[in-house]
Amino acid sequence: MLKIQDLNAFYGKSHVLRGVNMTVERGEVVSLLGRNGVGRSTLCKAVMGLVAPVGHVEFDGKTISGMAPHDIAHAGIGYVPEDRAIFPGLSVLQNLELGMKKKGQTGEKWTLEKVYEWFPRLKEREHTPAEVLSGGEQQMLSMFRALMGDPQCILVDEPTEGLAPKVVADVAAILQQMAKDGLAVLLVEQKLSIALDIADRIYIMGEGEIVFEGTPEDLRNNPEIRKEWLEV
Repeated sequence: MLKIQDLNAFYGKSHVLRGVNMTVERGEVVSLLGRNGVGRSTLCKAVMGLVAPVGHVEFDGKTISGMAPHDIAHAGIGYVPEDRAIFPGLSVLQNLELGMKKKGQTGEKWTLEKVYEWFPRLKEREHTPAEVLSGGEQQMLSMFRALMGDPQCILVDEPTEGLAPKVVADVAAILQQMAKDGLAVLLVEQKLSIALDIADRIYIMGEGEIVFEGTPEDLRNNPEIRKEWLEV
């Protein structure tokens, strides 16, 4: 579904991504782990065309590297950025409507009704400005807005940062439901626990490169890798 080959990215003269190779298939959650600053968020931005990619990014059999971000989104990739990027002055409903490919046209799998069923608090606050929502509510709004466009693949960057344990569990359940619905899910995460609990496969990035690939069980059984690339 999503295939990344020899992907490099730069900020000025700084070489951030160094020949990254990875895949995300339909119906699986792939977690990308690593310490802060190793390039995980840059990888998402490079896939979305927000940072110029050097290398090859293929989605559903078609090359998307070099395409404009809005064309990549219309091709079927959703993106939930680390800063959530909600529109604070717009209501919950208006933010969700912005996620639709056309106003009033929801996806086949994710509709307003399904969003409100999954997270009733958004229904209760439907006409509330997004800026007054709690951090957890804003995170849910950002995730569901991306789903309103009915993507086939979704990149979710640090969704549990700063959230209460109950909301973290809600986020994990939604990510698993996305995969059950056939989406390819790339989860950029700092918390090892959620990655081990819900991921089908795990990559670890260190210094702009993939330094580990395997299953959650492989990582559980490899304390040396955890110590070298994840533990503080």
